[in-house]
Amino acid sequence: MLHISPDSLGLQPAFAKITCEPGWRWARREKPLANFDLFYVWSGEGEVEVNGVHYNVGPGSCFLFRPGDYTSATHNPQKPLVLTYIHFSANGALDHIPDRYRVLDETVDFEYMLSRYVRLFLVQTYAAEEEAKLVLKALLIQLLRADNHNHVPIEKKASNQLTEAIHEIANYIRQHPGIAHRVEDLATRAQLSPRYFSMKFKEMVGMSVQTYMIRTRIERAQHLLMHAGMNVTEVADALGYRDIFFFSRQFKQYTGRSPSEIR
Repeated sequence: MLHISPDSLGLQPAFAKITCEPGWRWARREKPLANFDLFYVWSGEGEVEVNGVHYNVGPGSCFLFRPGDYTSATHNPQKPLVLTYIHFSANGALDHIPDRYRVLDETVDFEYMLSRYVRLFLVQTYAAEEEAKLVLKALLIQLLRADNHNHVPIEKKASNQLTEAIHEIANYIRQHPGIAHRVEDLATRAQLSPRYFSMKFKEMVGMSVQTYMIRTRIERAQHLLMHAGMNVTEVADALGYRDIFFFSRQFKQYTGRSPSEIR
Protein backbone atom coordinates (compact mmCIF):
# COMPACT_ATOMS: atom_id res chain seq x y z
CA MET A 1 0.00 0.00 0.00
CA LEU A 2 1.31 3.45 -0.91
CA HIS A 3 0.77 5.45 2.26
CA ILE A 4 1.47 8.95 1.02
CA SER A 5 -0.71 12.01 0.91
CA PRO A 6 -0.93 13.67 -2.49
CA ASP A 7 -0.01 16.89 -0.67
CA SER A 8 3.37 15.31 0.07
CA LEU A 9 4.18 15.19 -3.63
CA GLY A 10 5.99 18.22 -4.97
CA LEU A 11 5.35 18.98 -8.65
CA GLN A 12 8.46 20.11 -10.49
CA PRO A 13 8.22 22.37 -13.55
CA ALA A 14 9.80 19.93 -16.03
CA PHE A 15 7.14 17.71 -17.61
CA ALA A 16 5.96 17.13 -21.17
CA LYS A 17 4.94 14.68 -23.85
CA ILE A 18 7.39 15.09 -26.71
CA THR A 19 8.58 13.54 -29.94
CA CYS A 20 12.36 13.53 -29.70
CA GLU A 21 14.33 15.12 -32.51
CA PRO A 22 16.37 12.72 -34.73
CA GLY A 23 19.63 13.89 -33.14
CA TRP A 24 18.25 13.79 -29.59
CA ARG A 25 20.26 12.33 -26.76
CA TRP A 26 20.10 12.63 -22.99
CA ALA A 27 23.68 13.18 -21.93
CA ARG A 28 24.82 11.90 -18.56
CA ARG A 29 25.47 14.76 -16.17
CA GLU A 30 28.15 15.07 -13.55
CA LYS A 31 25.57 15.47 -10.81
CA PRO A 32 22.90 12.83 -10.14
CA LEU A 33 19.18 13.50 -10.31
CA ALA A 34 17.90 15.64 -7.49
CA ASN A 35 14.28 14.42 -7.67
CA PHE A 36 12.10 11.65 -9.05
CA ASP A 37 11.52 11.41 -12.79
CA LEU A 38 8.71 9.33 -14.30
CA PHE A 39 9.83 8.47 -17.84
CA TYR A 40 7.44 6.64 -20.22
CA VAL A 41 7.94 5.58 -23.84
CA TRP A 42 4.89 5.77 -26.12
CA SER A 43 6.66 4.67 -29.30
CA GLY A 44 10.06 4.46 -30.98
CA GLU A 45 13.27 2.63 -30.15
CA GLY A 46 16.16 3.61 -27.94
CA GLU A 47 18.48 2.78 -25.10
CA VAL A 48 18.48 4.12 -21.55
CA GLU A 49 21.30 3.80 -19.04
CA VAL A 50 20.63 4.00 -15.30
CA ASN A 51 23.56 3.77 -12.92
CA GLY A 52 25.59 1.82 -15.48
CA VAL A 53 22.77 -0.61 -16.40
CA HIS A 54 21.59 -0.48 -20.03
CA TYR A 55 17.99 -1.06 -21.14
CA ASN A 56 16.67 -1.37 -24.68
CA VAL A 57 13.38 0.50 -24.66
CA GLY A 58 10.26 0.66 -26.80
CA PRO A 59 6.49 1.16 -26.43
CA GLY A 60 5.38 0.60 -22.84
CA SER A 61 8.85 1.00 -21.32
CA CYS A 62 8.53 2.92 -18.08
CA PHE A 63 11.17 4.14 -15.64
CA LEU A 64 10.92 5.77 -12.27
CA PHE A 65 14.29 7.42 -11.75
CA ARG A 66 15.12 8.25 -8.15
CA PRO A 67 17.12 10.99 -6.46
CA GLY A 68 20.78 10.05 -6.75
CA ASP A 69 20.44 8.17 -10.04
CA TYR A 70 22.79 8.78 -12.95
CA THR A 71 20.97 8.57 -16.27
CA SER A 72 21.57 8.90 -19.99
CA ALA A 73 19.69 7.92 -23.15
CA THR A 74 19.87 7.75 -26.95
CA HIS A 75 17.43 6.64 -29.63
CA ASN A 76 17.16 5.37 -33.18
CA PRO A 77 16.79 8.47 -35.40
CA GLN A 78 14.75 6.38 -37.86
CA LYS A 79 12.33 5.47 -35.05
CA PRO A 80 12.46 8.46 -32.70
CA LEU A 81 11.21 8.14 -29.18
CA VAL A 82 7.88 9.65 -28.22
CA LEU A 83 7.91 9.98 -24.46
CA THR A 84 6.38 11.61 -21.43
CA TYR A 85 8.49 12.71 -18.50
CA ILE A 86 7.27 14.07 -15.19
CA HIS A 87 9.63 15.42 -12.54
CA PHE A 88 8.46 15.45 -8.94
CA SER A 89 9.71 15.37 -5.38
CA ALA A 90 8.42 13.70 -2.25
CA ASN A 91 8.31 15.42 1.11
CA GLY A 92 9.30 12.59 3.42
CA ALA A 93 10.21 9.01 2.68
CA LEU A 94 7.97 6.88 0.47
CA ASP A 95 7.06 3.63 2.23
CA HIS A 96 6.89 1.79 -1.09
CA ILE A 97 8.86 2.89 -4.13
CA PRO A 98 8.11 1.38 -7.54
CA ASP A 99 10.93 -0.42 -9.32
CA ARG A 100 13.15 1.63 -11.57
CA TYR A 101 12.05 -0.16 -14.74
CA ARG A 102 9.25 -2.27 -16.18
CA VAL A 103 7.44 -2.76 -19.49
CA LEU A 104 3.71 -2.19 -19.03
CA ASP A 105 1.37 -4.70 -20.66
CA GLU A 106 -1.81 -2.76 -19.89
CA THR A 107 -1.18 0.80 -21.02
CA VAL A 108 -4.58 2.38 -21.71
CA ASP A 109 -5.33 3.70 -18.21
CA PHE A 110 -1.70 4.63 -17.58
CA GLU A 111 -1.40 6.59 -20.81
CA TYR A 112 -4.71 8.34 -20.15
CA MET A 113 -3.44 9.52 -16.75
CA LEU A 114 -0.14 10.68 -18.24
CA SER A 115 -2.01 12.71 -20.84
CA ARG A 116 -4.36 14.06 -18.20
CA TYR A 117 -1.43 15.23 -16.07
CA VAL A 118 0.13 17.18 -18.93
CA ARG A 119 -3.18 18.64 -20.15
CA LEU A 120 -3.95 20.03 -16.72
CA PHE A 121 -1.22 22.62 -17.15
CA LEU A 122 -1.72 23.54 -20.81
CA VAL A 123 -4.24 26.20 -19.79
CA GLN A 124 -5.09 27.77 -16.48
CA THR A 125 -7.27 24.92 -15.22
CA TYR A 126 -9.01 25.41 -11.89
CA ALA A 127 -7.33 23.37 -9.10
CA ALA A 128 -4.88 21.90 -11.62
CA GLU A 129 -2.12 21.31 -9.07
CA GLU A 130 -4.44 19.52 -6.62
CA GLU A 131 -5.74 17.20 -9.34
CA ALA A 132 -2.25 16.63 -10.75
CA LYS A 133 -1.08 15.35 -7.37
CA LEU A 134 -3.97 12.91 -7.27
CA VAL A 135 -3.16 11.75 -10.81
CA LEU A 136 0.51 11.37 -9.90
CA LYS A 137 -0.31 9.20 -6.91
CA ALA A 138 -2.58 7.09 -9.12
CA LEU A 139 0.30 6.68 -11.58
CA LEU A 140 2.58 5.48 -8.78
CA ILE A 141 -0.09 2.99 -7.66
CA GLN A 142 -0.30 1.68 -11.23
CA LEU A 143 3.47 1.15 -11.25
CA LEU A 144 3.39 -0.70 -7.93
CA ARG A 145 0.53 -2.85 -9.21
CA ALA A 146 2.50 -3.71 -12.37
CA ASP A 147 5.62 -4.45 -10.32
CA ASN A 148 3.73 -6.76 -7.96
CA HIS A 149 2.26 -8.61 -10.93
CA ASN A 150 5.71 -9.04 -12.48
CA HIS A 151 7.08 -10.43 -9.22
CA VAL A 152 4.41 -13.13 -8.96
CA PRO A 153 5.88 -16.58 -9.72
CA ILE A 154 4.92 -18.13 -13.07
CA GLU A 155 2.91 -20.84 -11.31
CA LYS A 156 0.90 -18.20 -9.43
CA LYS A 157 0.29 -16.22 -12.64
CA ALA A 158 -1.03 -19.33 -14.33
CA SER A 159 -3.31 -19.93 -11.34
CA ASN A 160 -4.58 -16.34 -11.51
CA GLN A 161 -5.28 -16.66 -15.23
CA LEU A 162 -7.22 -19.86 -14.66
CA THR A 163 -9.27 -18.24 -11.90
CA GLU A 164 -10.05 -15.27 -14.15
CA ALA A 165 -11.07 -17.61 -16.98
CA ILE A 166 -13.47 -19.58 -14.76
CA HIS A 167 -14.98 -16.42 -13.29
CA GLU A 168 -15.42 -14.96 -16.78
CA ILE A 169 -17.33 -18.08 -17.84
CA ALA A 170 -19.52 -17.97 -14.70
CA ASN A 171 -20.30 -14.33 -15.42
CA TYR A 172 -21.03 -15.15 -19.06
CA ILE A 173 -23.52 -17.85 -18.02
CA ARG A 174 -25.19 -15.42 -15.62
CA GLN A 175 -25.48 -12.75 -18.30
CA HIS A 176 -27.08 -15.20 -20.77
CA PRO A 177 -29.35 -17.49 -18.72
CA GLY A 178 -31.66 -18.18 -21.65
CA ILE A 179 -28.96 -19.89 -23.74
CA ALA A 180 -28.60 -23.66 -23.58
CA HIS A 181 -24.84 -23.55 -23.04
CA ARG A 182 -22.84 -26.61 -24.03
CA VAL A 183 -19.96 -27.49 -21.72
CA GLU A 184 -17.74 -28.01 -24.75
CA ASP A 185 -18.43 -24.48 -25.98
CA LEU A 186 -17.78 -22.96 -22.55
CA ALA A 187 -14.54 -24.92 -22.24
CA THR A 188 -13.44 -23.65 -25.65
CA ARG A 189 -14.23 -20.10 -24.56
CA ALA A 190 -12.00 -20.66 -21.51
CA GLN A 191 -9.33 -22.29 -23.70
CA LEU A 192 -9.46 -25.47 -21.62
CA SER A 193 -10.37 -29.07 -22.28
CA PRO A 194 -14.00 -29.91 -21.33
CA ARG A 195 -12.91 -32.35 -18.63
CA TYR A 196 -10.41 -29.98 -17.00
CA PHE A 197 -12.80 -27.04 -17.32
CA SER A 198 -15.63 -28.96 -15.62
CA MET A 199 -13.33 -30.07 -12.80
CA LYS A 200 -11.93 -26.58 -12.17
CA PHE A 201 -15.33 -24.90 -12.47
CA LYS A 202 -16.78 -27.11 -9.74
CA GLU A 203 -13.68 -26.60 -7.59
CA MET A 204 -13.80 -22.80 -7.82
CA VAL A 205 -17.55 -22.10 -8.04
CA GLY A 206 -18.66 -24.83 -5.66
CA MET A 207 -21.06 -26.63 -8.01
CA SER A 208 -21.00 -28.31 -11.40
CA VAL A 209 -21.41 -26.32 -14.59
CA GLN A 210 -24.83 -27.88 -15.20
CA THR A 211 -26.05 -27.07 -11.69
CA TYR A 212 -24.77 -23.51 -11.98
CA MET A 213 -26.59 -23.03 -15.29
CA ILE A 214 -29.87 -24.32 -13.86
CA ARG A 215 -29.55 -22.28 -10.67
CA THR A 216 -28.75 -19.13 -12.64
CA ARG A 217 -31.73 -19.71 -14.91
CA ILE A 218 -34.08 -20.27 -11.96
CA GLU A 219 -32.81 -17.15 -10.18
CA ARG A 220 -33.48 -15.15 -13.32
CA ALA A 221 -36.95 -16.71 -13.57
CA GLN A 222 -37.71 -15.64 -10.01
CA HIS A 223 -36.72 -12.08 -10.83
CA LEU A 224 -38.86 -11.98 -13.98
CA LEU A 225 -41.90 -13.42 -12.20
CA MET A 226 -41.65 -11.03 -9.26
CA HIS A 227 -40.55 -7.79 -10.93
CA ALA A 228 -41.09 -7.88 -14.70
CA GLY A 229 -44.83 -8.54 -14.80
CA MET A 230 -44.36 -11.63 -16.97
CA ASN A 231 -46.53 -14.72 -16.60
CA VAL A 232 -45.21 -18.26 -16.21
CA THR A 233 -45.46 -19.11 -19.90
CA GLU A 234 -43.63 -15.94 -20.93
CA VAL A 235 -40.83 -16.54 -18.43
CA ALA A 236 -40.38 -20.16 -19.47
CA ASP A 237 -40.20 -19.12 -23.11
CA ALA A 238 -37.76 -16.27 -22.40
CA LEU A 239 -35.39 -18.64 -20.62
CA GLY A 240 -35.42 -21.29 -23.33
CA TYR A 241 -37.75 -23.85 -21.78
CA ARG A 242 -39.79 -25.66 -24.44
CA ASP A 243 -41.86 -27.57 -21.87
CA ILE A 244 -43.64 -25.39 -19.32
CA PHE A 245 -44.32 -28.40 -17.09
CA PHE A 246 -40.62 -29.25 -17.00
CA PHE A 247 -39.89 -25.62 -16.16
CA SER A 248 -42.41 -25.65 -13.31
CA ARG A 249 -41.05 -28.92 -11.93
CA GLN A 250 -37.43 -27.71 -12.05
CA PHE A 251 -38.39 -24.35 -10.58
CA LYS A 252 -40.11 -26.00 -7.60
CA GLN A 253 -37.18 -28.38 -7.13
CA TYR A 254 -34.81 -25.44 -6.62
CA THR A 255 -37.06 -22.96 -4.83
CA GLY A 256 -39.57 -25.15 -3.01
CA ARG A 257 -42.46 -23.27 -4.61
CA SER A 258 -44.15 -23.33 -7.98
CA PRO A 259 -43.70 -20.42 -10.43
CA SER A 260 -47.35 -19.44 -10.03
CA GLU A 261 -46.88 -19.14 -6.26
CA ILE A 262 -43.90 -16.82 -6.73
CA ARG A 263 -45.83 -14.65 -9.16
